[in-house]
Amino acid sequence: MKESLRVVVLVSTLAAAALLMVAGPKAQAPAGAEVKSFHVQGNVWLLTGGGFNSTVQIGEDGVLVVDTLVEPLADKLIAEIRRLAPGKPIRTIINTHVHADHTGGNAKVADAGESVVGGNFAPQVGAAAAGAAFIYAHENVQNRMANPQGNDPKVPFPAWPTNTFFDDTKEIYFNGEAVQMFHQPNAHTDGDIIVYFRKSDVVAAGDTFVTTTFPVISVAQGGSLNGIVSALNRIIDITVPKDKQEGGTYVIPGHGRVTDEADVVDYRDMMTIIRDRFQDAVKKKMTLEQVKAARLVRDYEPRYGAAQGFWTTDAFVEAAYRSMSQPAAVTSSR
Repeated sequence: MKESLRVVVLVSTLAAAALLMVAGPKAQAPAGAEVKSFHVQGNVWLLTGGGFNSTVQIGEDGVLVVDTLVEPLADKLIAEIRRLAPGKPIRTIINTHVHADHTGGNAKVADAGESVVGGNFAPQVGAAAAGAAFIYAHENVQNRMANPQGNDPKVPFPAWPTNTFFDDTKEIYFNGEAVQMFHQPNAHTDGDIIVYFRKSDVVAAGDTFVTTTFPVISVAQGGSLNGIVSALNRIIDITVPKDKQEGGTYVIPGHGRVTDEADVVDYRDMMTIIRDRFQDAVKKKMTLEQVKAARLVRDYEPRYGAAQGFWTTDAFVEAAYRSMSQPAAVTSSR
């Protein structure tokens, strides 16, 4: 693995403890967090800070940003992008899901960018709207931003997606390569997408895949254990390893270090085993208390578990049990 990517392992490990305290809909940056950049391959860079990851593609057309970190890190994200790509405008933003640790910087990053508007559409948009970068997301992301439920925070209008899709895939061509967005229904949330840069051969997985904890399943927002397993299988379908399974297609998780297919396969295998255990427990009509007492994930706790913080082992067990007891339906406004 490249030397720069080895550094990511250390950075991500140090940030993991902070992540447990800040990830999710109300995420905040740890005090003093900085945004650092690492070249992955091709046109793609990882920009990371405070335990949060952003994927940036740089080329002749400008800059494309997948996830904008939390709002307090937005200015530092913009500054690092400008250092990497002086004179190149931010044209496009893609949100992999709705949570503020991935969309918090939308308004600032979009305002710092420039969209490309031409033809008959230009007079309809006007100068003000044309001055900001476009924001792509699945329509469920916009629906949740526009109609927050329960304790979900209100999202200011400038942070909303400007381009949404409701099909399984969305494709754009930018900086000389195809960029594919794959909707993964009911995984981490109901609006998750995986972004694949085909020529650079890099996948931005969002929170369908993390390397720091058990997967965060937001049941209230349509997430499910089965959906996580399906998303991991989709990533494996996309990725192709180099000789001896090292390198090849790189995968940038929502939180944690840069990985390749072998890492995703290991995580997928773990989640499949855990899914089968919970499925069996539900079939046997075990209660949540009985499932917790059985410690169905005890063999994986040393690596991915936590007794305190935002996403504890108990929180994962409860979410997994709930999602298997009452499987989430595929949600869409259509």
